[in-house]
Parts: sequence; C-alpha cells; structure tokens
Amino acid sequence: MLFSRLPWLNCFKGRRDSSEELLPLNECINKEPVILNVYDLFNINEFAVPLGLGIFHTGIQVYDIEYTYGGHSYANSGIFEMLPRTAEHELGQHFHYRESIQLGYTQFSRDEVHRIVEQLGWQFTGNSYHLTSNNCNHFSDTMSRILCGQQIPKWINRLAYFIGCVPFLQR
Repeated sequence: MLFSRLPWLNCFKGRRDSSEELLPLNECINKEPVILNVYDLFNINEFAVPLGLGIFHTGIQVYDIEYTYGGHSYANSGIFEMLPRTAEHELGQHFHYRESIQLGYTQFSRDEVHRIVEQLGWQFTGNSYHLTSNNCNHFSDTMSRILCGQQIPKWINRLAYFIGCVPFLQR
C-alpha cells in the first residue's frame, strides 16, 4: 500500500502495533568492541613485513579479556585468557605487541562470550594446533566472525596460507 511506504502518512495505516514502536535490536543493546591484538613473532618481521609477509600471533579482546590459542599435547582446549596486549609477558620474549585493530562490535554478553569460548575449545584443542592450518590466527578469525561477523585482515595469516600452498615448505 502506498501509505505504508511514506512515513509521514502513517496516520492512514490505522492503529499502530506496539512492536512497531520498539527500537531495532542493535540500538537497544550495549555494544562491546571486538579488538584484534597483533603481535610480531621474532624480529624477522622487521624485514618480512615490508615484503607483505610476516609471522604474527593474534588474540581477540572483548570485555577487557584477550582470548588466544596455542598448542599443547592434550586433547582439551588450547584457548586461554590473558590481560590484553601482554603476550610478551605471558608467552615470552619472542612476542612483541604490534597493534590493535577494532574489528567491530558484539552484542553478546560477557557470559555468552565465555560459552562461545568453551564451545570453540572443542575445535581448537591443544593437540590440534598446526602452524599453517589451525593456528592462533585461525582461532582469532573464527571468534571474530562469530562475535561481530568480521574476518581478520588477510595479511595476518598470509605466510601460513602461502606455506600451506607449497607442499615442500609445509613439510
């Protein structure tokens, strides 16, 4: 009907349903930033990054907690929490904070994020960590897609992708 397409003629539509007066869902709920923290692994990135390659570690920061993934020899979750931008302190001297990238916002609550991390722990187990096909960057990308529908920048995992495409390098 023509009247429904013209907002200033809403009076011709008759009585308004109370649900029409509600704000859209994304305007009603607080939005929490989803941040990707990027770390250089080793000093080689000083030379590799200008060539479009690099070795990076990443974590997703949401609600003042950074979630990241690492390997170990057990079949339980390899996902762990740490204070944001502290990988050098938490993981060792080869991890140097590079930058933070805001990927978007999530409407999931803190408790829902914890449940998502628990569920992802079944996919990202310590003994399934693989340098080129299931690493911290794959975890960060998966978590970001769930939380805010955005993927991480492609340059972050470009070297792992390149190595995965060349069989003798993967060995």
